[in-house]
Amino acid sequence: MIELFDTETGAALGTITEAQLQFLVDQMEEESAGDTDYYISRETLDVFEEQAADAALVALLREALGEREDMDIRWQRT
Repeated sequence: MIELFDTETGAALGTITEAQLQFLVDQMEEESAGDTDYYISRETLDVFEEQAADAALVALLREALGEREDMDIRWQRT
């Protein structure tokens, strides 16, 4: 299982599938091979939708974003 977290607060955001994680890895910039955190914004999620991202993944990230314009998330296998 892959859990997403809000990097700032440490709060768990929910779980994602291997396919959803692979989409994030493919789309997001990684600083190193072991990088597990990503910066997302409203614009990022709009682009994800244009690229036919999994609707459940986008919904999870939009809910996590809430009223914020952007945030950092990290993932961890559990």
